[in-house]
Amino acid sequence: MPLQSKGPEGPVGLVAHCAKPNAGALLRQLAAELRACGAEVLLETDSAACAGEPGGISYAELGRRCHLLLVLGGDGTILKVVHELGENLRPILGINLGSLGFLTCISSGNAMDAVEAVCSGRYVLSRRSLLDVELEREGRVISRRNGLNEAVISRGGLSRLIKLDTWVNGIALTQFNADGLLVATPTGSTAYSLSAGGPVISPDARVFVITPVCPHVLTNRSLVVGDGSEIIVRPVGSQTDVLLTVDGHGVEKVCEGDIIRIRKSTLQFSLAMLPELSFCEVLREKLKWSGSAV
Repeated sequence: MPLQSKGPEGPVGLVAHCAKPNAGALLRQLAAELRACGAEVLLETDSAACAGEPGGISYAELGRRCHLLLVLGGDGTILKVVHELGENLRPILGINLGSLGFLTCISSGNAMDAVEAVCSGRYVLSRRSLLDVELEREGRVISRRNGLNEAVISRGGLSRLIKLDTWVNGIALTQFNADGLLVATPTGSTAYSLSAGGPVISPDARVFVITPVCPHVLTNRSLVVGDGSEIIVRPVGSQTDVLLTVDGHGVEKVCEGDIIRIRKSTLQFSLAMLPELSFCEVLREKLKWSGSAV
Protein backbone atom coordinates (compact mmCIF):
# COMPACT_ATOMS: atom_id res chain seq x y z
CA MET A 1 0.00 0.00 0.00
CA PRO A 2 1.24 3.57 -0.71
CA LEU A 3 2.55 5.47 2.30
CA GLN A 4 1.10 8.86 3.31
CA SER A 5 3.61 11.74 3.31
CA LYS A 6 3.83 14.47 5.94
CA GLY A 7 4.93 17.15 3.48
CA PRO A 8 8.33 18.60 2.54
CA GLU A 9 10.95 18.14 5.25
CA GLY A 10 13.65 19.71 3.12
CA PRO A 11 14.26 21.48 -0.20
CA VAL A 12 12.08 20.70 -3.21
CA GLY A 13 13.91 20.10 -6.49
CA LEU A 14 12.60 21.13 -9.91
CA VAL A 15 13.57 19.40 -13.17
CA ALA A 16 12.00 19.85 -16.60
CA HIS A 17 12.24 18.52 -20.13
CA CYS A 18 13.09 21.96 -21.46
CA ALA A 19 12.31 21.09 -25.09
CA LYS A 20 8.63 20.84 -24.17
CA PRO A 21 6.53 23.95 -24.97
CA ASN A 22 6.00 26.32 -22.02
CA ALA A 23 8.31 24.28 -19.76
CA GLY A 24 10.25 27.38 -18.69
CA ALA A 25 7.16 29.42 -17.86
CA LEU A 26 5.65 26.57 -15.85
CA LEU A 27 8.91 26.09 -13.95
CA ARG A 28 8.94 29.77 -12.95
CA GLN A 29 5.33 29.58 -11.81
CA LEU A 30 5.90 26.42 -9.76
CA ALA A 31 9.03 27.85 -8.15
CA ALA A 32 7.21 31.05 -7.18
CA GLU A 33 4.21 29.19 -5.71
CA LEU A 34 6.40 26.78 -3.77
CA ARG A 35 8.43 29.62 -2.29
CA ALA A 36 5.22 31.44 -1.39
CA CYS A 37 4.23 28.50 0.83
CA GLY A 38 7.63 28.54 2.52
CA ALA A 39 9.38 25.74 0.64
CA GLU A 40 13.05 26.02 -0.34
CA VAL A 41 13.36 25.43 -4.09
CA LEU A 42 16.41 24.13 -5.95
CA LEU A 43 16.58 23.79 -9.74
CA GLU A 44 18.69 21.45 -11.85
CA THR A 45 21.27 23.36 -13.95
CA ASP A 46 19.60 23.12 -17.39
CA SER A 47 16.15 23.61 -15.88
CA ALA A 48 17.29 26.77 -14.11
CA ALA A 49 18.57 28.16 -17.41
CA CYS A 50 15.29 27.20 -19.08
CA ALA A 51 13.32 29.05 -16.37
CA GLY A 52 15.63 32.09 -16.35
CA GLU A 53 16.47 31.40 -12.69
CA PRO A 54 19.92 32.15 -11.27
CA GLY A 55 22.18 29.30 -10.22
CA GLY A 56 21.16 25.70 -10.72
CA ILE A 57 22.78 22.55 -9.36
CA SER A 58 23.71 19.10 -10.65
CA TYR A 59 21.55 16.00 -10.42
CA ALA A 60 23.95 14.57 -7.86
CA GLU A 61 23.52 17.66 -5.69
CA LEU A 62 19.73 17.53 -6.09
CA GLY A 63 19.81 13.95 -4.89
CA ARG A 64 21.91 14.82 -1.86
CA ARG A 65 20.00 17.92 -0.78
CA CYS A 66 16.35 17.56 -1.81
CA HIS A 67 13.53 15.82 0.01
CA LEU A 68 11.34 15.56 -3.11
CA LEU A 69 11.63 16.33 -6.82
CA LEU A 70 8.96 17.76 -9.11
CA VAL A 71 9.70 16.55 -12.64
CA LEU A 72 8.03 18.18 -15.66
CA GLY A 73 7.90 16.02 -18.77
CA GLY A 74 6.84 12.45 -19.48
CA ASP A 75 7.80 8.96 -18.37
CA GLY A 76 11.05 9.24 -20.34
CA THR A 77 12.00 12.36 -18.39
CA ILE A 78 11.40 10.58 -15.07
CA LEU A 79 13.48 7.60 -16.22
CA LYS A 80 16.32 9.96 -17.19
CA VAL A 81 16.20 11.68 -13.79
CA VAL A 82 16.20 8.33 -11.96
CA HIS A 83 19.33 7.28 -13.86
CA GLU A 84 21.03 10.64 -13.33
CA LEU A 85 20.39 10.47 -9.57
CA GLY A 86 22.14 7.12 -9.29
CA GLU A 87 22.14 5.92 -5.68
CA ASN A 88 20.87 9.29 -4.39
CA LEU A 89 17.27 8.49 -5.28
CA ARG A 90 14.55 10.83 -4.04
CA PRO A 91 10.74 10.64 -4.39
CA ILE A 92 9.50 12.12 -7.67
CA LEU A 93 6.14 13.77 -8.35
CA GLY A 94 5.60 13.88 -12.12
CA ILE A 95 3.78 16.60 -14.06
CA ASN A 96 2.90 15.42 -17.55
CA LEU A 97 3.91 17.72 -20.42
CA GLY A 98 3.33 15.01 -23.03
CA SER A 99 0.54 12.61 -23.93
CA LEU A 100 0.74 9.09 -22.48
CA GLY A 101 2.47 8.79 -19.12
CA PHE A 102 1.99 6.13 -16.45
CA LEU A 103 4.51 7.72 -14.03
CA THR A 104 3.17 11.28 -14.24
CA CYS A 105 0.01 11.70 -12.19
CA ILE A 106 -0.73 15.41 -12.77
CA SER A 107 -1.42 17.13 -16.10
CA SER A 108 0.26 20.43 -16.96
CA GLY A 109 -3.14 22.15 -16.77
CA ASN A 110 -3.44 21.09 -13.13
CA ALA A 111 0.20 21.73 -12.20
CA MET A 112 -0.77 23.87 -9.20
CA ASP A 113 -2.27 20.73 -7.67
CA ALA A 114 1.34 19.57 -7.29
CA VAL A 115 2.19 22.69 -5.28
CA GLU A 116 -0.81 22.18 -3.00
CA ALA A 117 0.08 18.50 -2.55
CA VAL A 118 3.71 19.26 -1.70
CA CYS A 119 2.99 22.16 0.65
CA SER A 120 0.22 20.34 2.53
CA GLY A 121 1.82 16.91 2.43
CA ARG A 122 -1.27 15.61 0.62
CA TYR A 123 0.45 12.94 -1.42
CA VAL A 124 1.34 9.28 -1.03
CA LEU A 125 4.52 7.41 -1.88
CA SER A 126 4.28 4.34 -4.08
CA ARG A 127 7.34 2.14 -3.53
CA ARG A 128 8.77 0.82 -6.81
CA SER A 129 11.34 -1.97 -7.11
CA LEU A 130 14.37 -1.62 -9.39
CA LEU A 131 16.36 -4.10 -11.45
CA ASP A 132 20.05 -4.74 -10.80
CA VAL A 133 21.51 -5.62 -14.23
CA GLU A 134 25.05 -6.96 -14.57
CA LEU A 135 26.99 -7.79 -17.73
CA GLU A 136 29.63 -10.42 -16.96
CA ARG A 137 32.55 -11.28 -19.24
CA GLU A 138 35.08 -14.03 -18.49
CA GLY A 139 34.00 -14.11 -14.84
CA ARG A 140 34.28 -10.34 -14.34
CA VAL A 141 31.45 -7.80 -14.10
CA ILE A 142 32.18 -5.15 -16.75
CA SER A 143 28.94 -3.19 -16.45
CA ARG A 144 26.27 -2.74 -13.79
CA ARG A 145 23.12 -0.62 -13.95
CA ASN A 146 19.85 -0.17 -12.10
CA GLY A 147 16.61 -0.03 -14.06
CA LEU A 148 13.14 1.19 -13.15
CA ASN A 149 11.38 -0.23 -16.23
CA GLU A 150 13.25 -3.00 -18.01
CA ALA A 151 16.42 -4.58 -19.34
CA VAL A 152 16.31 -5.41 -23.07
CA ILE A 153 18.54 -7.76 -25.07
CA SER A 154 18.26 -7.38 -28.85
CA ARG A 155 20.29 -7.40 -32.07
CA GLY A 156 21.10 -3.81 -32.94
CA GLY A 157 19.02 -1.48 -35.05
CA LEU A 158 17.74 -4.23 -37.37
CA SER A 159 14.90 -6.54 -36.38
CA ARG A 160 16.68 -9.91 -36.55
CA LEU A 161 16.25 -13.22 -34.76
CA ILE A 162 18.21 -13.63 -31.56
CA LYS A 163 18.64 -16.89 -29.63
CA LEU A 164 18.97 -16.54 -25.87
CA ASP A 165 19.41 -19.30 -23.30
CA THR A 166 17.63 -18.28 -20.10
CA TRP A 167 17.82 -19.57 -16.52
CA VAL A 168 15.75 -18.70 -13.43
CA ASN A 169 17.37 -19.38 -10.06
CA GLY A 170 19.96 -21.62 -11.71
CA ILE A 171 17.37 -23.82 -13.45
CA ALA A 172 17.17 -23.82 -17.25
CA LEU A 173 13.98 -22.13 -18.46
CA THR A 174 14.16 -22.21 -22.26
CA GLN A 175 15.97 -20.92 -25.31
CA PHE A 176 14.07 -17.86 -26.51
CA ASN A 177 13.98 -17.37 -30.29
CA ALA A 178 12.70 -13.85 -30.85
CA ASP A 179 13.51 -10.34 -32.03
CA GLY A 180 14.55 -9.63 -28.44
CA LEU A 181 13.95 -10.41 -24.79
CA LEU A 182 13.12 -8.10 -21.94
CA VAL A 183 12.88 -8.42 -18.18
CA ALA A 184 10.57 -5.83 -16.64
CA THR A 185 9.53 -4.63 -13.21
CA PRO A 186 5.84 -4.09 -12.39
CA THR A 187 6.44 -0.41 -13.22
CA GLY A 188 7.86 -1.42 -16.60
CA SER A 189 4.97 -3.78 -17.32
CA THR A 190 3.03 -0.84 -18.83
CA ALA A 191 5.95 0.17 -21.06
CA TYR A 192 7.84 -1.92 -23.66
CA SER A 193 6.65 -5.20 -22.14
CA LEU A 194 3.01 -4.20 -22.67
CA SER A 195 3.73 -3.31 -26.31
CA ALA A 196 5.39 -6.73 -26.72
CA GLY A 197 2.29 -8.51 -25.43
CA GLY A 198 3.20 -8.85 -21.75
CA PRO A 199 0.71 -8.54 -18.88
CA VAL A 200 -0.15 -5.40 -16.93
CA ILE A 201 1.10 -5.83 -13.35
CA SER A 202 0.13 -3.82 -10.29
CA PRO A 203 3.08 -1.74 -8.99
CA ASP A 204 2.90 -3.33 -5.54
CA ALA A 205 3.20 -6.90 -6.88
CA ARG A 206 6.51 -8.49 -5.89
CA VAL A 207 7.29 -9.95 -9.30
CA PHE A 208 9.23 -9.49 -12.53
CA VAL A 209 8.02 -10.37 -16.02
CA ILE A 210 10.12 -12.03 -18.74
CA THR A 211 8.72 -11.11 -22.16
CA PRO A 212 10.02 -12.18 -25.60
CA VAL A 213 9.69 -9.58 -28.36
CA CYS A 214 7.98 -11.01 -31.45
CA PRO A 215 8.80 -14.66 -30.60
CA HIS A 216 9.52 -16.95 -33.56
CA VAL A 217 8.34 -19.96 -31.54
CA LEU A 218 4.64 -19.90 -30.69
CA THR A 219 5.21 -21.45 -27.26
CA ASN A 220 7.62 -18.66 -26.22
CA ARG A 221 5.40 -16.43 -24.08
CA SER A 222 5.67 -14.00 -21.15
CA LEU A 223 6.46 -15.49 -17.76
CA VAL A 224 5.92 -13.85 -14.37
CA VAL A 225 8.45 -14.79 -11.66
CA GLY A 226 8.98 -13.66 -8.08
CA ASP A 227 11.19 -10.60 -7.64
CA GLY A 228 13.53 -12.65 -5.46
CA SER A 229 14.54 -14.58 -8.57
CA GLU A 230 17.91 -14.39 -10.28
CA ILE A 231 17.49 -14.38 -14.06
CA ILE A 232 20.46 -15.23 -16.28
CA VAL A 233 20.45 -14.68 -20.03
CA ARG A 234 23.21 -15.77 -22.43
CA PRO A 235 23.31 -15.41 -26.22
CA VAL A 236 23.65 -18.77 -27.98
CA GLY A 237 26.90 -19.19 -29.92
CA SER A 238 28.34 -16.39 -32.02
CA GLN A 239 25.73 -13.76 -32.74
CA THR A 240 26.85 -10.32 -33.88
CA ASP A 241 25.45 -6.97 -32.78
CA VAL A 242 23.83 -8.24 -29.57
CA LEU A 243 23.02 -5.23 -27.40
CA LEU A 244 21.88 -4.71 -23.81
CA THR A 245 19.99 -1.58 -22.76
CA VAL A 246 18.45 -0.64 -19.42
CA ASP A 247 15.47 1.75 -19.55
CA GLY A 248 16.67 2.76 -23.01
CA HIS A 249 19.95 4.09 -21.55
CA GLY A 250 23.55 2.93 -21.66
CA VAL A 251 23.81 0.61 -24.66
CA GLU A 252 26.27 -2.23 -24.00
CA LYS A 253 27.61 -4.65 -26.62
CA VAL A 254 27.20 -8.29 -25.57
CA CYS A 255 29.91 -10.65 -26.84
CA GLU A 256 29.96 -14.42 -27.25
CA GLY A 257 30.14 -16.11 -23.86
CA ASP A 258 28.90 -13.04 -21.93
CA ILE A 259 26.32 -13.50 -19.21
CA ILE A 260 23.56 -11.03 -18.32
CA ARG A 261 22.53 -11.38 -14.68
CA ILE A 262 19.30 -9.69 -13.53
CA ARG A 263 17.93 -9.52 -9.99
CA LYS A 264 16.20 -7.13 -7.64
CA SER A 265 18.23 -4.07 -6.71
CA THR A 266 18.91 -3.15 -3.11
CA LEU A 267 17.82 0.39 -4.09
CA GLN A 268 14.18 1.42 -4.10
CA PHE A 269 12.42 4.28 -5.82
CA SER A 270 9.35 6.14 -4.52
CA LEU A 271 6.82 7.66 -6.92
CA ALA A 272 4.79 10.47 -5.33
CA MET A 273 1.10 10.41 -6.27
CA LEU A 274 -2.12 12.16 -5.33
CA PRO A 275 -3.95 10.00 -2.76
CA GLU A 276 -7.20 9.86 -4.72
CA LEU A 277 -5.49 8.41 -7.81
CA SER A 278 -5.37 4.60 -7.77
CA PHE A 279 -3.53 2.34 -10.22
CA CYS A 280 -6.88 1.19 -11.69
CA GLU A 281 -7.86 4.82 -12.33
CA VAL A 282 -4.51 5.43 -14.02
CA LEU A 283 -5.08 2.43 -16.28
CA ARG A 284 -8.59 3.57 -17.19
CA GLU A 285 -7.33 7.03 -18.09
CA LYS A 286 -4.12 6.12 -19.90
CA LEU A 287 -5.44 3.08 -21.78
CA LYS A 288 -8.80 4.71 -22.55
CA TRP A 289 -10.75 1.89 -20.92
CA SER A 290 -14.34 3.10 -21.08
CA GLY A 291 -15.89 -0.03 -19.61
CA SER A 292 -17.91 -0.59 -22.79
CA ALA A 293 -17.77 -3.92 -24.56
CA VAL A 294 -18.11 -2.12 -27.90
